[in-house]
Amino acid sequence: MAQQGEQKPTAQATPSILIVIPCLNEAAHIGGLLDQLRPAAARLGGRIVVADGGSTDGTQAIVENIVAKDPRVILLANPKRLQSAAINLAVTALGEGADYLIRIDAHGGYPDDYCDRLVAEALATGADSVVVSMLTAGTGAVQKAVAAAQNSKLGTGGSKHRHMSEGEWVDHGHHALMSVAAFRHVGGYDESFSHNEDAELDYRLRQAGYRIWMSGRTQMVYYPRSTLKSLYFQYLGYGRGRARNVLKHRMVPKVRQMIPLLVAPVVLLALFSFVHWLAAVPFLLWAAVCLGYGAVTATRQRNASIALAGVSAMVMHFGWSAGFWQQLLASRLQRKVA
Repeated sequence: MAQQGEQKPTAQATPSILIVIPCLNEAAHIGGLLDQLRPAAARLGGRIVVADGGSTDGTQAIVENIVAKDPRVILLANPKRLQSAAINLAVTALGEGADYLIRIDAHGGYPDDYCDRLVAEALATGADSVVVSMLTAGTGAVQKAVAAAQNSKLGTGGSKHRHMSEGEWVDHGHHALMSVAAFRHVGGYDESFSHNEDAELDYRLRQAGYRIWMSGRTQMVYYPRSTLKSLYFQYLGYGRGRARNVLKHRMVPKVRQMIPLLVAPVVLLALFSFVHWLAAVPFLLWAAVCLGYGAVTATRQRNASIALAGVSAMVMHFGWSAGFWQQLLASRLQRKVA
């Protein structure tokens, strides 16, 4: 809900938007993405800010060439390199006069009318934030398997923004559009978070009385990691971020988050199977469920390339769980030392 004294755009007014793209080494995607977004920016009277974290692959040169042709596109240096810092910086430097902030991931896919639909839903619902479903798609064998895992309840625990929605009020979702006034009122993103900064901000938005609407009219496509090693480190970061959220706000993890927390202890327990074979049973049950899911999914879809979906889910579960426990134990150790 709007706080006292805020001026929210109405259906009769034409809202001003600020599209922000945090970016680092996205030469393969940034040109096409900007070409897709520029017409939307023109239609909505908005500007596009590419907040670059120091790309070395030619990304900046591509953006500079577009900037020279289109004054609506702005290249901004993001020395902190984090996505959270990129958006905070863009809003601080260029958010004056903008009603809505639209966050775009450089390595994602979007419908041509994505921005239009977000604004329309914000005006129609009165939402302070409009979030979207994030569907995952891949090309190579590993990426397709990861996508299958991330689109499943086994991989994501039934997180609402990982599945299509018909439109509903939610606690959290993939960040898309947000009222600049609400963003500023709660202090923007916490730049100490390298992962899970969106969920942390959503918690503060809700605590301040703002409302979050999950779009039923548009969505984005996410292209996942293409190696299991990079997938593991991604989810290690997610787990750490979730633990920091729990510690900062004294939150109780949801059931779908508590179950994966058991994975790292189960793997650790299995290492003691040489003492007694029963120590390996929980690990074997978990592995059987995940690998069986991959096999069944590949069979149902008649697509052998996604048979690794179960392995991908195991990597995601273990990375998330290990990251959570690492952060939790590290925080407790720091408190003891202090």
